[in-house]
Amino acid sequence: MRNISAVLSFLVLVAVSCARNEVDVDRLLKNYAEVTIPSPDLTGITDNGKEVLRLYRMAADEVDKIYWRQYFGDGEALMNSLSNPSWKLYAGINYGPWDRIDGKPFLPGYGSKPDGAGFYPADMTAEEFQKWNDPNKNSPYTLVRRAEDGNLKAVWYHDAYAEHIAKIEEYLQRAADVTIKESVRNYLLELIEGLKTDDYYDSNKAWLEMNDSKMDLVLGPIEAEDDALHGTKASYGAYVLLKNLQRTEELNALSARMPELQKMLPGDPANHAFVPGSESDIFSCNVLYCGGYTNAGFKVIGINLPYDAKMQQELGTRSIIFDNIIREKFNRTVHPVGDALLEDVYKPHIDASAFYWIIVFREIAKGLGVKETINGKGTVAEALGSEALVLEKAKSNVLGTWLCAKEAEDYNISALFQKEDVLTTFVTNTIRSTRFGAADPTGVANILVYNYLLESKSIIWNPSGRYSIDYDKTWQALETLGAEILRIQAQGDFEAAKTCIDKYGIAGPESLSDKRVLENAGIPVDIRFNYE
Repeated sequence: MRNISAVLSFLVLVAVSCARNEVDVDRLLKNYAEVTIPSPDLTGITDNGKEVLRLYRMAADEVDKIYWRQYFGDGEALMNSLSNPSWKLYAGINYGPWDRIDGKPFLPGYGSKPDGAGFYPADMTAEEFQKWNDPNKNSPYTLVRRAEDGNLKAVWYHDAYAEHIAKIEEYLQRAADVTIKESVRNYLLELIEGLKTDDYYDSNKAWLEMNDSKMDLVLGPIEAEDDALHGTKASYGAYVLLKNLQRTEELNALSARMPELQKMLPGDPANHAFVPGSESDIFSCNVLYCGGYTNAGFKVIGINLPYDAKMQQELGTRSIIFDNIIREKFNRTVHPVGDALLEDVYKPHIDASAFYWIIVFREIAKGLGVKETINGKGTVAEALGSEALVLEKAKSNVLGTWLCAKEAEDYNISALFQKEDVLTTFVTNTIRSTRFGAADPTGVANILVYNYLLESKSIIWNPSGRYSIDYDKTWQALETLGAEILRIQAQGDFEAAKTCIDKYGIAGPESLSDKRVLENAGIPVDIRFNYE
């Protein structure tokens, strides 16, 4: 019987491998428009500053190596084994053999992506993890491994990746020695300590206090999106950034209004009684370089950090808007999608400036809402577990747009666009972002919002394959859905979160039809970076 089973397993593997050989990777590559990140204009940057930027990039390259190990394993061996240039390029975009759009393997010989990526043993059961009594098992900064006796053990990141972290620390120490900015030096030294201990409280604080530098570095275990098993383990990523000083000054006028914006949120005030820290700020930056998680698959167009709820309450958050990425995404993906899928009457309302400010308010919204449950269930992330990230992303998209439209209507934004421009551009971007698929929390969040808009008849998918928009219903849908997500988060209502995601987080026939139309039109899903 064992021999028959082995033969059957082998035949299945061969069949799967042959099928995977037929994947048209050249077609998949067209999903990502190549964007060249040019050498930055370093006018006004001292020679010391230029050396700091060089060291930042070297540190980001080392982060890249850690991320390969977290997500896949031996990335170098995988890349060296691929002779087909298209396979190698697509594996580099996805950091492994699994397509970030649909979660399926595109290389022969690979099965489904593990829900826990490389953070957990492949043979670990849910019951085993639940019974395991270790206070560090849910830390964002530990790997779960098997001890010699076969039992589970927690391994801190700084031990698991000691060789790479030592090199990162060396680059950061050299940058700290070179920089002429005391705030930068303090941040880098605190970040070194954080990398050594996996305690980032002091480095996050120093980062928020570092506001007088033209350059910025975001580096470390940042996002937990890759952990689809428990939603806790953080992936390493890095951004090397150059600040747009003039636009940053304009955006920072919003920072002082965060407590006011918090009070404006819809729904029961008890569900958003959190008071954001008073030192929140907003930077406008150009992305110079990415490493690790931040370079994998879809490229984000803004960030809001830190995630630490205590830090957010004490000091606030920093939103960073990526000017060059926003511009490229709008031109290459957002506007073409609207041109292909909206009825003609709505197309003049697809607006680049509105898109920019939607992103600004989306990032601000990440620092608003509720961080701790109001009924003693702990943080929202702890209470909602694996469902937390999808709802948080949906919340930020919905409430960020709601705030942006409200501010536009009240003439509180200097840019010249109308509420209808905001809603049309948001709808277009939501339709576009459903193409990210259900393999990624960002994709699920956008599918959720899209389906809610469709169900509420805020948007109508016409027989022509193009959309109509009911602005009043769209505005009401944003308010209603935003309030409901805040309620779920405040109550730590895991079952309601799961029900919402199960109901709305699955792509339907309309979005699948859109996908075919956009593929036939050659409109990319997202962008990929090429550095000069």
